[in-house]
Amino acid sequence: MKSTLYTKKHLVLLLTLPLLMACGNGSKNTGKDNKQPLQNSIKIDNALRSRLADFAQKPRPKGNFGFHVYDLTADKPVYGYNENEAQSSASCMKLLSGVAGLHLLGTKYRYVTSIYTQGHMVKDTLVGNVTLKAGLDPQLDGPDLKMFAEALRRKGIKHVKGNVYLDLLLHEPVKSEPHWYPWDLSFSRYGIFYKGTDRVKREFKAVLRNQGIAVTDAQLVMAQLPKGSHCIFRFYRSINRVTERMWKNSSNTQATSMLYTIGHKVSPKGNYTAAGVAYLKKFMREELGLQDTTLVIHDGCGLCTYNYLSPQALTTVLRYGYQHKPIYRLLRSQLAIAGVDGTMRREMANPKTRGKIRAKTGTLSHPYGISSLAGYCEGSNGHLLAFAIMDTDMSVLDARVLQRKLCEAMVEKPKDGKVKR
Repeated sequence: MKSTLYTKKHLVLLLTLPLLMACGNGSKNTGKDNKQPLQNSIKIDNALRSRLADFAQKPRPKGNFGFHVYDLTADKPVYGYNENEAQSSASCMKLLSGVAGLHLLGTKYRYVTSIYTQGHMVKDTLVGNVTLKAGLDPQLDGPDLKMFAEALRRKGIKHVKGNVYLDLLLHEPVKSEPHWYPWDLSFSRYGIFYKGTDRVKREFKAVLRNQGIAVTDAQLVMAQLPKGSHCIFRFYRSINRVTERMWKNSSNTQATSMLYTIGHKVSPKGNYTAAGVAYLKKFMREELGLQDTTLVIHDGCGLCTYNYLSPQALTTVLRYGYQHKPIYRLLRSQLAIAGVDGTMRREMANPKTRGKIRAKTGTLSHPYGISSLAGYCEGSNGHLLAFAIMDTDMSVLDARVLQRKLCEAMVEKPKDGKVKR
């Protein structure tokens, strides 16, 4: 934007440059002297800081405990307790993988699945080949393949004199990551393209035959899309459908698919899991500025008990999301709302907090209680707050009581109705 001003309106820029520098959004360093007055002009709520200090010192159950609250409006920390202590993050890891994925792929990214034909028709027979080309759409399931078979049927195809090619990015089904518990995978419902080639072959053959298109097992071949093929139908799914299930419903399958999508983007021919984890680490270092070696990433969903983040690391993710408005719009609409929906529909439903907390939950009951909560809320002074609270080696029920008390402290209204600063 600045280069455009220089080339088109030199005089205007010279007159307004000090104002532009003073009012920058902080995405680039425009000089400490210009930025500091703006930061100091907005004060945090000292009454909130006092309440948080009291909350930190009150008796609580045994276990690891830490929290951090950041005033996004003032762009200043409010209060933290053990905020830099890394703990098992559970599903709050999905905040990092989701925000990093949206940064890399863009909020307008779409998963694409297409059906192609190659050749010519002789009556009801395609003399040529059919190709199903699939990306990593995590929500497309076996019965959904029917729409691609219907596209062939609309072209009058009943027979294929050639092959039915499957151009897939994944050939093997999703496997349990290191440190996952066995039942974590067995209870997961992955989309068809994450179940391996044999499953895709079986399901696609079934929908073709149900549409009256005769194919044999020998015709179903794994291969890349042949040159000269023509797309007859294409299906899109927006990435926001994936982040919504990741965040509001804490879907492990959607978070794993996000990690695979990240991995494919940065290393199309590599190991998607390893490439995805490597990118999350890079994003954390380079974009978030988190260099702490105690922060550990093993997956994108948080099932691994050896994922370690800190409360301040989580608020840093939330701050980054807030600073990037397209990402923040999704975070705000897709985080679970206290007492209303998602994983928080039964949590904090009392009048003090209902509808006022938008957050990502994180819970693992094995090997012992692990519980975390991170998100946004509006403070009593109208400022937008980012917060994170983490508890490990503590009963999940006890941890949730602490989470509720923290949220009540953040939204508490002064008895006199006046905010003290």
